[in-house]
Amino acid sequence: MLRALSLIHTYYADNAPLREILLIHSRQVVRRALRVADSHPELVLDRTFLAEAAMLHDIGIIRTDAPGIACYGTEPYIRHGVIGAALLRAEGLPRHARVCERHTGTGLTPATIERQCLPLPPADYSPQTLEEQVICYADKFYSKSRLEREKTPEEVLKSLQKFGEESVARFVEWQKRFG
Repeated sequence: MLRALSLIHTYYADNAPLREILLIHSRQVVRRALRVADSHPELVLDRTFLAEAAMLHDIGIIRTDAPGIACYGTEPYIRHGVIGAALLRAEGLPRHARVCERHTGTGLTPATIERQCLPLPPADYSPQTLEEQVICYADKFYSKSRLEREKTPEEVLKSLQKFGEESVARFVEWQKRFG
């Protein structure tokens, strides 16, 4: 966890307000992901990796344009996952990088990227491992624009509708498995 915090402090050294938003949000996701691990020992999740990767899943927001949450970069926000993945690969963390690029919505397929004309390289950004799925699931309950609030499963489902029925169905499956 120390390496994750060190990376956040390094990349966010010049933007303390955004760093604070990221730290609060990431800690919320870490807590929920670890609750899933504790509630489901049969899943045999890697708790250390789960905590580190949940802490770093949004590291790429620093380069995006989302002034409402103190992001003053030039990239569209939808690209924060691939940006974070590139940062973490450069830091020698390829497994953590995959979490970054696979947590948007409940994962993005090439068909979704094409259908919605998203500014992402064509690839399958769907969570594959259990840890990736748990972090993606946990992330859906928290917003960086409303840090004080935890979404209900119903609110999460409503917010996922913009990603399509496949995304909604995946969350329903995760809710049954992890909730």
